[in-house]
Amino acid sequence: MTAAVSAGLILYPSRYADAEEPPSKDSIFPRKPIYDDAPLTHTPKRTSSPSLLTDSSRPTPTDQLASQIARVRLTLYHQATKAEDTLNAALTKTLKLEHSFTSTIRSLAPPKESNEQLLPGSLYVLVSAMAGSIVARNRNILLRASVPVAIGLGTAYAVLPLTMRNVGSLVWTYEERFPALADTHLRTKARVEHFLQTGKAHSQMTVGMVQDKVAEVREQIEGWVKKGK
Repeated sequence: MTAAVSAGLILYPSRYADAEEPPSKDSIFPRKPIYDDAPLTHTPKRTSSPSLLTDSSRPTPTDQLASQIARVRLTLYHQATKAEDTLNAALTKTLKLEHSFTSTIRSLAPPKESNEQLLPGSLYVLVSAMAGSIVARNRNILLRASVPVAIGLGTAYAVLPLTMRNVGSLVWTYEERFPALADTHLRTKARVEHFLQTGKAHSQMTVGMVQDKVAEVREQIEGWVKKGK
């Protein structure tokens, strides 16, 4: 076969010398050049099936886990923030109550320029209340409950007038929040004041009558003495 091919090349050198030689007009089968200048058509790449596309668009387990972790972290953050706000509000309310309590107790004390002292005065009030309970120990339950309170309050108003006035003002500020209680307080106060004024008037009348009687008796005695002389 090699010898035959070599002999052909020797005998017909013009046919195989140039493969890109243009074909002759009288050629029956025109030869096609090796390097064709025809444009190459782009063959589109075959896409995957719809099922494969759908599977590729679904989140992976790693993405789902990351989403769940982010959601849990946000929930924990909101809960922690809410708990912190609640704690801060509770502390603020506690501090306000403490400040209100201390300022209220401080406002009850008498002024420094007054001679009123709480320590001995409070002891006097306590002793008087105990004395009232001892006096009313053999009475009925109403007297046993009211007499010590009445004697203690009377002693407090006598010994600690400024402190009791401050206490009364504080009680009135709380009573103003409840109109019914404030109205009852005003009525009770009016009755007590009327009772005290009436008692004072009666006592003054009694004192005046006693003084008149004493004057009459003294005049009679002086008249008897003069007559005896």
